[in-house]
Amino acid sequence: MYMSKSVFFCSDCGNEFPKWVGQCSGCQAWNTIKEMKNVGAPKAKNTEGPQSLSLLTTPEKDERMTSGISEFDRVLGGGFLKDALILLTGDPGIGKSTLALQAALSYSQKQKVLYISGEESVSQISSRAFRISKKQSENGQLQVCPESNLENILTLAHKELPSLLIIDSIQTISSDNLPGVSGSVGQIRYCAEQIMHVIKKLQITCMLIGHVTKDGELSGPQTLAHLVDTVLYLEGDKYNQFRILRGQKNRFGTTDEIGVFEMKESGLQEITNPSECFLEGKQKNAAGSVILSTMEGSRPFLVELQALCAHSPFGYPKRTSSGMDINRVHIMLAVLQKHGGEKMESLDVFINIIGGLKIKEHAADLGLLVAIASSKRKWPIPDKLIILGEVGLSGEIRSIPFLEKRLKEAEKLGFTHAIIPQTKEKLSSKIKTSAFSHIADVLQYISKPTS
Repeated sequence: MYMSKSVFFCSDCGNEFPKWVGQCSGCQAWNTIKEMKNVGAPKAKNTEGPQSLSLLTTPEKDERMTSGISEFDRVLGGGFLKDALILLTGDPGIGKSTLALQAALSYSQKQKVLYISGEESVSQISSRAFRISKKQSENGQLQVCPESNLENILTLAHKELPSLLIIDSIQTISSDNLPGVSGSVGQIRYCAEQIMHVIKKLQITCMLIGHVTKDGELSGPQTLAHLVDTVLYLEGDKYNQFRILRGQKNRFGTTDEIGVFEMKESGLQEITNPSECFLEGKQKNAAGSVILSTMEGSRPFLVELQALCAHSPFGYPKRTSSGMDINRVHIMLAVLQKHGGEKMESLDVFINIIGGLKIKEHAADLGLLVAIASSKRKWPIPDKLIILGEVGLSGEIRSIPFLEKRLKEAEKLGFTHAIIPQTKEKLSSKIKTSAFSHIADVLQYISKPTS
C-alpha cells in the first residue's frame, strides 16, 4: 500500500528537499521552503510502446494560427501552434491581461476561445473587452467564465473544446485533490501539469498568465517555466507608454524577436516602426545624446542613448544606468579614462536609454563612450549622425554583426553620416561612413566644430 508523505519545495527555485530547512541550498533564499503532501501513487495505465523514428512518416510543417496581432505573432514564431502551452508573465499593471484579452478577441473572429479568469468577474472582463474593441466583442466566438477550481476548468475544456484556452492567472487556480491554498508551490505545479496533459490530449492551445516576484522573476516553482513550451515576458515601465514583449523560451521558434507596443486607453497598440517612435522628441545637436542601432532578432532598432556627467559633491562618484548593464558602463568608463584621456574619477555619470528598451549587445559601446565624453566636454553631436561599434579593453574599435542592415535602417530614417569600425565588408548603403580603429581618433573627430 502506498504511504503518503510530505515533500518540501523552494518557492523561488523549485528545489526539492526531504525535510524542512531554513535556507535553500540552490538559490540561497531564506524561509522559502514550503510543504506539499504527496497524493497517492497513480495506477499504472496502458501506454503505447516505443516506436522507431525511421518508420514514422515525415512530419508536416507546423501550422500556425495567427492571433491577428502581428507583433505578438512575431514573438511566438509566427502565431499559435496547436496544443502548445504558453506562459505570459510580467510586472503588475504592465498589461498582461490586456494583451491576452486582445489576442482572445482577435482570434475569436475565426476560432472558438474560452477565457477563464480567477481574478475578475464577467462584467469587469466585458467592460474591458468593449473598451478594446466593441465590434470584436459583439461578433466573436469568445466565451468568458470566472472560475478558479481546476477540476471545473478541465471539465469546461472537455465540454466546450475551444481552439484557444486562456487562464488568468495560474496563481489563482487550485485543485481539490491537493492540500494548500492557490498560489502555493504544490498547487501551481500540480495545476500546470494537469492542464498540460489535458490540452495535449485535446489538442487545445493554452495560454497561462503568471505573476512575478518582487525581484521581477517568475513566481512559483522553476518547474513551471520548464513545463511550458513558450515563456513570454512583457516588460517596460508602467509609467512609460512603451511595452516590450520578449520570448524567454520557445520550443518551436526563436527567442531573439521582440514585439513593441504602446499603451493607450483602448489597449496595447502595436508599433510597426519602433525606431521612429524611439527617436521622437530628440533635441537637435544636443551634447551627451547619441543615436545608435541595436539588433533585436532580425530587426534593427535605432534608439537614443543619453549621458549626463556632473561633478560629484561627495568623495565617491555615482554611476547610474537605465536600459544598459551598469557593469558594462563601468568598463567603458575605465576604457575612456585610460585610452581616451578623460578624467572621470570625480564625476557622477548617468546613462539612460529613451523608450524603455534594454540594450545588451556590445555594439552600443562606442556610442556610450562618445555620449559620456560629449556630455563632459559639452561637444554637440550632429543630428543626422549614428555611431556604431564595439570597444575592447585596449581602446580598439571592433567590428559588429549586421552592419549593413543597421545602416539601411538609419538611411531609411534620414541619417546621412555614420561612425563605424574599420571593416572589409562592402557596404551598399548611401550613408557617408567614417571608419576608425581606436577611440582616441573618434574623440578627436567628434571634438572638431565642423563635425
